[in-house]
Amino acid sequence: MGKRIPAFCPWNGYGGYRGAKSGKAKKLEQSANAQVLITSYPLIQREADIYQSEPFDVLILDEAQAIKNQASKTAQAVRSLQKASAFALTGTPIENRLEELYSIFNTLLPGVLGTKKAFKTLENEEISKRVRPFILRRMKKDVLTELPEKDEQVQYTNLTDDQKKLYVAQVNRLAKDVDSAIEGGQFQEQRMQILAGLTKLRQICCHPQLVLPDESYKSGKFDRLLEYVEEGIASGRRMVIFSQFTSMLSMIRAAFDERGWLYHYLDGKTPAKERLALTERFNEGEHSLFLVSMKAGGTGLNLTGGDTVILFDTWWNPAVEQQAADRVHRFGQENNVQVIKLITSGTIEEKMLEMQEQKKALVEEVIQPGEQQLKSLRPEDVKELLSV
Repeated sequence: MGKRIPAFCPWNGYGGYRGAKSGKAKKLEQSANAQVLITSYPLIQREADIYQSEPFDVLILDEAQAIKNQASKTAQAVRSLQKASAFALTGTPIENRLEELYSIFNTLLPGVLGTKKAFKTLENEEISKRVRPFILRRMKKDVLTELPEKDEQVQYTNLTDDQKKLYVAQVNRLAKDVDSAIEGGQFQEQRMQILAGLTKLRQICCHPQLVLPDESYKSGKFDRLLEYVEEGIASGRRMVIFSQFTSMLSMIRAAFDERGWLYHYLDGKTPAKERLALTERFNEGEHSLFLVSMKAGGTGLNLTGGDTVILFDTWWNPAVEQQAADRVHRFGQENNVQVIKLITSGTIEEKMLEMQEQKKALVEEVIQPGEQQLKSLRPEDVKELLSV
């Protein structure tokens, strides 16, 4: 971000605060002559006492969904900062539930939405009315009129025969567990085990070897991905492939290595400096493939050197998938972008897709599309996910 400031404000000095060294508190004196201080949420949380002692004229929170959980240490640390005014920038002010919007507003304008208890009783229309004067919402199509088109499509794949047998067995096993939990009044207590079972179903859709690594299985979706990539390379496309499972990315890497396909790779373990270098090299034309972990690379990356996004597996939150696609379809993109979501027919992935669409409408009433939040899954929702 610091590189962009001189371009817009050449008169404005800026400083970056990287944190205390050797465990000793370091004041912000190193940036005393700067008018803009750039830091991070982890640093604010870790060294809150240092930041609390410094009054700021303006606080700008980029990717403000980082403070969506009002009870988190990060949100508490940010709220403790002294500021004359504050702004929040985010493409997803609501990711999981309406209370996340409350957390952001409670940081910017404490009291405007009342107490949290009172907020929970408000109708969506009333919430929308209260926040509307303070929100400037800009759609990409309105502000980036020169941006090339984005073609989004869902491509359905089928389970292989062995894959389907494994999937059905897991569905039956999980359905019995869910029924038992409901009958015994233990659904809430066994929520984590049930969610783990749902994750296993999603992994089987990706590739059975994610759950049975020592067995030999085929995956319809995995085979289709390799076919698509081969076709894309032949036609000169530059592809960015996202998956939430790093174990799945490892399997894709192995297949690419076997075929001699060159690629870049980024996940949560990739150092910050290396992340930047990888994206710059890709954007300059090095390699036509980029494998990215959804959580690690879904935000903060500029991958305009690509023209195709492949979402290998489905995420509960469509906003996360949208942000991943926007790594490629963003300012600076000169080519039309194709976004492909791979969905396994007749499985939990198809059910999740339906559930996402149903839940989008609710949050859209207030401000922004949202997600089916895992913690709000009701017993009937889980049973619907397991229906085949």
